[in-house]
Amino acid sequence: MTRATAVRAVLAVAVLLASVFITLTMSPRLGLDLQGGTRIVLQARDTATVEADRETTDRTLEVLRQRIDSLGVSEPTLTRSGEDRIIVELPDVQDPRQAAEVIGRTAQLTFHAVEGEGTDQPEEKTPAPESTTDPESTTEPAPDSGRLTLPDEQGRLLALGEPRLSGAGVEDATAAFDAQGGAGWTVSLEFRKGAGQDWKKLTGEAACHPAGDDRRRVAIVLDEKVISSPQVDPSVGCRAGLPSGATQITGSFSAGEARDLALLIKGGALPVPVEIVEQRTVGPTLGAAAIDASAQAALIGAAATALFITVVYRLFGALAAVALGAYGVISYAALVALGVTLTLPGLAGFVLAIGMAVDANVLVFERAREECADRPTRSLRSALTTGFQKAWSAVADSNATTLIAAGLLFFLGSGPVKGFGVTLAIGVVASMFSALVIARALTEIAANSRFVSDYRGVNGIARPGAVRTWLVRKDPKLFRKSARWLVVSAALVVVAVAGIVVRGVDLGVEFTGGRLVEYSTSRPVDVETARDSIAAAGFGDAEVTTAGDGDLSVRTGKLDNDGEHALRAALAEEGGETTKVRDELIGPSLGDELRRNALIALGVAVAVQLAYLALRFRWTFAVASVVAMVHDVILVVGAFAWLGRPVDGIFLAALLTVIGYSVNDSVVVFDRVRELWGANRRTPLDTIARRAVLQTVPRTVNTGMGALFILAALAVLGGDSLADFALALLIGIVVGTWSSVFTAVPGALALERSAKAPPPAPGKGKGTPRGKARAARRDPLDNGARV
Repeated sequence: MTRATAVRAVLAVAVLLASVFITLTMSPRLGLDLQGGTRIVLQARDTATVEADRETTDRTLEVLRQRIDSLGVSEPTLTRSGEDRIIVELPDVQDPRQAAEVIGRTAQLTFHAVEGEGTDQPEEKTPAPESTTDPESTTEPAPDSGRLTLPDEQGRLLALGEPRLSGAGVEDATAAFDAQGGAGWTVSLEFRKGAGQDWKKLTGEAACHPAGDDRRRVAIVLDEKVISSPQVDPSVGCRAGLPSGATQITGSFSAGEARDLALLIKGGALPVPVEIVEQRTVGPTLGAAAIDASAQAALIGAAATALFITVVYRLFGALAAVALGAYGVISYAALVALGVTLTLPGLAGFVLAIGMAVDANVLVFERAREECADRPTRSLRSALTTGFQKAWSAVADSNATTLIAAGLLFFLGSGPVKGFGVTLAIGVVASMFSALVIARALTEIAANSRFVSDYRGVNGIARPGAVRTWLVRKDPKLFRKSARWLVVSAALVVVAVAGIVVRGVDLGVEFTGGRLVEYSTSRPVDVETARDSIAAAGFGDAEVTTAGDGDLSVRTGKLDNDGEHALRAALAEEGGETTKVRDELIGPSLGDELRRNALIALGVAVAVQLAYLALRFRWTFAVASVVAMVHDVILVVGAFAWLGRPVDGIFLAALLTVIGYSVNDSVVVFDRVRELWGANRRTPLDTIARRAVLQTVPRTVNTGMGALFILAALAVLGGDSLADFALALLIGIVVGTWSSVFTAVPGALALERSAKAPPPAPGKGKGTPRGKARAARRDPLDNGARV
C-alpha cells in the first residue's frame, strides 16, 4: 500500500466514523411539508407615513412573534425574507384561521399606571373615560380598553389602570449600553410632543408612591401582554415626572433582550400592515407517507444501482457500491450537522443524488478499461491510477455544472425548492469524496492483490465491457451526415412547441395564484358528486379532480380561510369525516412574481452555463452544449403540456436539474473530443467526434441507468407529491442523453466549419504543460530510474 492510499484510507475511515456518530446522535430538521403544519408568508405594505423596509419589517416581526407565542404553538419559527417579507412556520397547525386572524390584527401598544397587586381573577374591563388631552398626544384609548389584570415579566399579577398613552405617541425607542452610568443595556424612549406631556404626567403620579411599591411602576402592554413594567427611579420627585428625551428603562438586560424590547415598543408605535401572500398547510399523514415512500425508493433504487454496477464492473463495481453506501451516510450526516431543513423536494434531491453519485466511478472505470485495452500488459494498479488521472477533468467539469444548477435553485428558487438545491449541492460534494477518496482507496487496495490482478475477469476493468466491444466492432459512422441529426432534433422541438401552443401549459397554483386544497374523506365520493356539493355551497367556479388514493383536489381562485372551512363542510355532507391533506394558497401578486422568477431562473441558468462552458471549452462547444440544453428544456415542457401535467415549483426544480444533467453529459463528450483532437490535430473533426462519442457512450449509458433506477422507484413509490418530479427527470435524462450526442456534437461540427480557431494544443485541459506531454504518457508507477 502506497502512502497516498494509506492517507485516503485513514481519511475515509475518519469521515465515516464522524458521519455514523452524527447519524446516531442527531435528528434531522424536518420542514413543514414533512412533519405537517402551516407555513404563512406575509408581505409588509407601505403606509402613508411608514415605508416597509428592513427595519420596520423587523419591528413587525417581533410584534408578531409575541402574538404567535400566545397561540401556544410548539416551536414556531418566524424569519424575515428579503426586505419586506416575513415567513411564519407553525408546526402541527392544521387550521390556520386563528393564526391568520391573530397575524392580521393591528398592534395595540398601551402604557398603564399600576394600581397594585392583582388578584387571581382578572378584573372586569370598564369603559375608559373620554380623553381630555391634546389632540397631538395620541392618547385616545382603544374602544375596548379599561382596567386590566395581567402578569408582569416574572408572572406576578398586577392590577393596571386605564390606558394613559398609546403606542402611536412613541417617536423612537433605542437600545444602548450605558457604560458611564454602569446601568448596562438600557432602552431609551422618546415621545411626540403631546404624548411626551402625558408620559411626564403618568410617571409623575407613579413617583408619588414609595420606592418598591408596585404603584411606582408603569406597565407597557403590547396586545394585552406586559412586555415591561419598570419602577420610576427614586430620584424623580412626586408630580415631576420624566421628560420625553430623558426616559430610560433599565434592568438586567442582555444586548438581545434590550434590542427586542426596543423593537416591540417602537413596533407598536409604527405598525406595518401585513398581507398573507402565501399559505401552505400539510397534514401529518402526508408528510409521514412522503418520508416512508422516499425511504423505500432510496433503498430499492440504491440496491438496483449497486447491483447494476456490480454486474458491469464486477469486484470494482462492488467496491463502488460500498462507497455508494458510504456516500449515503456522509451526505445524510452533513445535512443533519449543518442544520439543513429537509423538505420534500430536498428529500427527493437526496434520493436522486444517490443515483448520480456513481457517475465519477463510472468515468474512472471506463478510462481504466481503455488503458487496459490499449496496453494489455500494464499492471492493474497502473491502469487504475491513469484512469483516475485522465477522468479528473471530466469529473470536475460535470460536477461543477451540477453545482451551478444547485446554486441557482437555492438563490432563485422559493420555499421548499431551496431545500432541493442545498441537498443536491451537498450530494455532489459528498459523491466526489466517496468516489475520489473512499472508492479509490478501496480499489487501489484491491488492485494490489495478486488474485485480483491475475484473474482479469474478476476485477471488472481489465477487459472491455460488452457495449464498448460491440461499438468497436460495428464502428458506426454517426456523423457522416451530421445535419440529419439536427433535423431530427428540430422536428422533436416542433412537436414539443405544438403541445405548448395547442394544449397549453397547465401552470400550477404557485404560478397563477389561487388556492389548491386536497381532502381525504371517510366515504368514497366521485368527482361529479363532489363538484355538485361544492357548487351548491356557492363555489361554482371550483375545479375538482381526483388525487392520490381516492382523495379529492379542489382548486379555486380567491378563497379565504372561512370559505375553505365552508367548502370542507360541504364535502363532509357527502363524504363523512373530511380531513385536509394539503392546502396551498398563493396570492395573485406572489403568483406573478414566482412566474417571473421562474423565467429569470431559466434565463440565468442558460447564461451561467454558457459562460462556464465558454471558459472551459471552445466557444463552439459551449454554444452547441447550450443549444442542446435549451432543446432538452423545450422537450420536457412540451411533454408535460401534451400529458396535461401541472407545471409548478417542483417542476422548476426538476427542470433546472435537467439543465445540469444535460450539460454534464455534453461536458463528458466534449472533454474527450478536446483530448483526442489535441493528440491528433490533423485528423478530421467528424472522425474525432465519432471516436469520442463511441468511447463515452458506455459511461453515458451506465450513469443514466443508475439515475433511472432511482427515478423509476420515486415515480412508482413517491405518490403524487414526487411522481411529476420523477417523471420530468426521467424525460429529461432520456432527452439529455440523446441531445448530448445527436444535438450538441452535430451542432459543434456545424459551427466549427465556419470557425477560424486552430485545434486545441496537446494535453490542453488535462493540467499537463505542452512540453511535458511525453513525460505524462509514462507509466504512473514508473519513477523514471534507468540502468
